[in-house]
Amino acid sequence: MTKRQKIVFWTVVPLLAALLIAGIILTDGLYERTENIQETMQDAILHEQNKIDLFGLPVNPGLISAFLVTGIVLIFAIAVRIFVIPKFKRIPGKFQMFLEQIVGMFDGLARGNSPHRNGVLGAYIFAAGVYIFISTLFELVGISWATKGGGSITLPAPLSDINGAIALGCLSYLFIMIGGITANKGRGLLLTLKEFSLPISMSFRLFGALLSGMLVTELVYYYISLSFVLPVIVGVLFTLMHAVIQAYVLAMLTSMYYGEVTEPPVRKNKQRTPKKRTKSQSEVTI
Repeated sequence: MTKRQKIVFWTVVPLLAALLIAGIILTDGLYERTENIQETMQDAILHEQNKIDLFGLPVNPGLISAFLVTGIVLIFAIAVRIFVIPKFKRIPGKFQMFLEQIVGMFDGLARGNSPHRNGVLGAYIFAAGVYIFISTLFELVGISWATKGGGSITLPAPLSDINGAIALGCLSYLFIMIGGITANKGRGLLLTLKEFSLPISMSFRLFGALLSGMLVTELVYYYISLSFVLPVIVGVLFTLMHAVIQAYVLAMLTSMYYGEVTEPPVRKNKQRTPKKRTKSQSEVTI
């Protein structure tokens, strides 16, 4: 760093800090809170007040988010299948290489944890991982929606709603159960039922991780003194971290348990014991 750059740096940074502090002080009295921090946190979890009207029915904002994310994923998948995949080349481009690496990663995860039956498993954990990743990043878009009471709310991540997290956890458990029954019939069913706490752990792991990021962001936005620069850092950091980690964790757990319940039983080979040789009459007389 040259001397001129150092002078500019040490001039601009204190000036920006002073402007930030001045903005916080001058705007502190302009912000009116309609609810306290407890009510804000409670509504972020239960959505009892800020419900959305869907064909005359009051629903949670997470349901609207789930519909939008599902539509985005389906439209993108159809467009890639029609316009991109038929044009794949032997020497891949950047987008083709990106798709092949993502698909190969989930396919390798399925083959490593379930070597006996992994065709459908790879497709499922790929779809579930992509849905978790995109739905988690969805809250960064900041789409506003009118509530039933006439207010406005920013649509949250679909899996930050407990109902969405439970639905995905139960769907993964049902997929594991169907795979176990298909591969090992009654034995596979018993192995799956033995892990009765699996859908609960999957659901609350997703819900807790995504909700924690949302609550931290809500807490930062609640206090105007923290809502200038910090929300950008906190929101992006928590969202990206949870998107990657939760997509990988659910894909890993699903593939591991699927591999356990679909593993064929080990057959034990019975070793034949050699018969004792009886002495003949001539040997006895000798």
